[in-house]
This record gives sequence, C-alpha cells and structure tokens, in this order.
Amino acid sequence: MEFLRPGDWAEALEIKAARPDAVPVQGGTDVMVELNFDKGRPDALLDLNPCRELLRTEEIGGRLRIGAGVPYVTIIRDLGRQVPALAQAARTVGSPQIRNRGSVGGNLGAASPAGDTHPALLAADAVIEVESAARGSRMIPIDDFYVWVKKNALEPDELIRAIWLEPAAGPQYFSKVGTRNAMVIAVCSFAVALRPQARTAGAGIGSAGPTPLRATEAEQYLADALPWDDPAPLTEAVARDFGELVAAAAEPIDDVRGTADYRKHALSVLARRTLTWAWNDLAAQRRVA
Repeated sequence: MEFLRPGDWAEALEIKAARPDAVPVQGGTDVMVELNFDKGRPDALLDLNPCRELLRTEEIGGRLRIGAGVPYVTIIRDLGRQVPALAQAARTVGSPQIRNRGSVGGNLGAASPAGDTHPALLAADAVIEVESAARGSRMIPIDDFYVWVKKNALEPDELIRAIWLEPAAGPQYFSKVGTRNAMVIAVCSFAVALRPQARTAGAGIGSAGPTPLRATEAEQYLADALPWDDPAPLTEAVARDFGELVAAAAEPIDDVRGTADYRKHALSVLARRTLTWAWNDLAAQRRVA
C-alpha cells in the first residue's frame, strides 16, 4: 500500500486526479478501523492532514462554510449556536479521542447510513462543496449527495472541500437511539430544524434506510399544521401525526442492532420528542419577545 502525502490542497487534487483509487484519510476514524479489521485494503491512502485549507470555518454572504477537516470538537465548542443540531450530533460521536480527530467531511465521505451527522445536515439543507483538479469545484445539495449504502455522489477524482449551511433560523434538535448510552452506532437517529420566519421545517432520518433519508411529508405537515404565530404548547395530535409521518418515511431493515419495526417505533418517539423540545424553545422565545 502506498501512502501519498501532498504538501497542500492543490497537490492533493492533482494526486487524486492521477490516482483516483487512492482513499482519502485525515482523522482515520473510519478508514483505519476498516484496515484494522481487514475489511478492505486500498492500493493507496491519500493523507489530507497537510491540507490546512480544510480546517477553516468562515462566514461568507451570511452562510457558514465549514472545512471538511474541521474536527467534531471544534463544531461542539465553537458552532453550537449557529448549527445546534449538528453540534448535538457531534457530541454523540464516539469518544473524546474520536471527536478530536473525526470530522463531518469524513462522515460524508464514508456515507454510512448510520453516520451521526447526516440527519442534522439533511434537516438544515446543507450543501456539499467538492472539487477536482480538472473541473474545479461544484456544489451538491445534501439530498443528492447520498447514492446508496456507503456510496456518495463524488466522482473518482473529486474530494470534499467544505460543508455549507445557513445559520439556524430557529430551534434545532438531534437525538438517537443506541444499544448503550455512549460510544455507540445508532440504531436510528433523527434531527428536526424549525424555520419560523419561512414557516418551514427540516426533518432528517439516520440508520433507518439504505441511505440517510429526508422525511418530506413530515416536513410539509409541519409547515401546514404548526401554529407559527402562536406560542401555545404543541398539541399531542400534531406531535403524534408528525411522529407517524417520520416513521412512514423510514426504510429500515432487521439487523444485529434492531428490528425494522423497532426502528420505526423509535423514530416516531424521537420525532415527537425533538419536535416538542424545539417547539417549546420557540414558544419560550416568543413569550420573552
């Protein structure tokens, strides 16, 4: 196995163009596990650690641009107010050591349906910036990024450069179910994002389908059913109906972590809870205002 180490981002793109079989590695929290368990042995690894460009976080035109290499710990520490659901999801990833090394870019590159950040990215309508040496950069809406189990929309010569997000326009929440309280792969996960000024909502599902999923009908239901101008408590009927629509959007299977029926039930509970938390936050803000 060759270990390819570029000097900067431009050289990394050139190497990837010449060696499209090279697997990018930075934190190594996914790639090295696969290697250690002998689940795959690529011909070459492309080390992105020298690419300091991937560690930048900046605000451009009112949008947040998070470099693909920004570690989870930075998102937790610095971006909790701007992207709360993503920060909450980052807190559930592995151990402190994993959060110090792993990144959203790595989560996207692996494209595992169980990746913790995917529901939050879907709920927040993220856009993924990718780049190649030959064609330059292009922007992929998050809905188009996931192709199949552990497959994404990257071309062989492309690398993930950054994640673009609108700062939260309202309350956001992420939650997941696992077989224990910490350092666990999700049995299922869910994120909701409320946008009261636009009267819209985002809803993302993880670990309950061949790819991360958007609960489109559930989003439309909230847009129509929520009393956006009224800070009254959320009704049980709205929370229940929303949970049922989220469960209906899932495409789970039975596996060692849980059954399909359990995943649908758990998702309906997560949807009800996260929506209630988000709505309570919004109602409290309205009452104070």
